Amino acid sequence: MSIETLEQSSLLATIKPLQDRILVKRAVEEERSRGGIVIPDSAKEKPVKGKILAIGPGKRLESGAIQPMSLKVGDEILFGKYAGTEVKLGHDEEYIIMREDDIMAIITH
Repeated sequence: MSIETLEQSSLLATIKPLQDRILVKRAVEEERSRGGIVIPDSAKEKPVKGKILAIGPGKRLESGAIQPMSLKVGDEILFGKYAGTEVKLGHDEEYIIMREDDIMAIITH
């Protein structure tokens, strides 16, 4: 394990999303188009694909019971373009905290 991986895992061990919130790491952006053209940072769209790093316990229902999450850590997901709140943690690593309702699909391989 590299030092960067150790720092990231210790940082994530201290973050526990609340209720039905999820901590997501956005997928790496493509540097080139299919035709081989280099895309400048200003023209790139942020990917709507990511990996779940941490999840909360679930949504509290009106009855007081907790509805368990239908997702798990490690799932690859698709989410809305403007979903969640972007946060910077550690060495300027960008993450997104979003609700389970913002997830549109789980990517299965």
